[in-house]
Amino acid sequence: MPPWNSAKAKVFLDLDYFIITTTVCSVFLKVQLRLSVQRLRTLQEKKEAQAKSARRDIASLVERGKIETARIKVEGIISEDIHLELLELLELYCELLLARFGVLDQNGREPDPAVIEGVCSIIYAAPRTELKELNVLREILMHKYGRDFSAMVMENRGSCVSDRVVHKLDIATPSTELVDAYLAEITKAYGVPWSSAAATNGGDGPEGSLKDATAQSDMVLPGIGAKFASNISTTPKLPDIQDEITKIQSIQPEDDFDLLTKRFAALKRG
Repeated sequence: MPPWNSAKAKVFLDLDYFIITTTVCSVFLKVQLRLSVQRLRTLQEKKEAQAKSARRDIASLVERGKIETARIKVEGIISEDIHLELLELLELYCELLLARFGVLDQNGREPDPAVIEGVCSIIYAAPRTELKELNVLREILMHKYGRDFSAMVMENRGSCVSDRVVHKLDIATPSTELVDAYLAEITKAYGVPWSSAAATNGGDGPEGSLKDATAQSDMVLPGIGAKFASNISTTPKLPDIQDEITKIQSIQPEDDFDLLTKRFAALKRG
């Protein structure tokens, strides 16, 4: 056996150190991928709960006629939704690297084509997230593939990063149409009357779009028949009986009118 200070012994020691280091890095990489998936899921659930609360606040603002304030908050909701989609993509890439870990664990200056999209997307997008685990995973991948490859990814040379990830990281002001679409869905979900046309005419205040939308929702529609009459007969208070008789007379047959007249007379006596 060669002495420990000989050149051959040093080669053996270096080889053992390389094997141990490579094994430890592989284990650490796999553990970090699993941690990143768990933390990404937890963060998505947290952001979804926050978005639900923010949507409820926006519906309340619209109900009080604070349309412009609601629009500003909707822009924040849109940005959070885009960021949430980015987190979902990064979670998918982490799961992909776990599923193809045998390919990822191969030694080479660049990742295998089967995993290169996931590796590049994580290295490129991790700094734009608040997850410590994902940033640690990024450092491991950058160390594994070297400085030159990491610089190429950060500059997105050759469009190595997924276009979906790059798009989610773009900073842009949402269009008016998109804001109106979000407002329409939020108000519809919470049963608040609102329309973009009424908001444009009414402005920001209690006497704007909300009043117009409420007035439109309270219009009497023709062709509702005896069902409408029975609903009116059970109403404890009527704002103006004579006006209601006049309206219904213009849209109801003679028999329905006679029936309504008798019921209104009974209500007067009561």
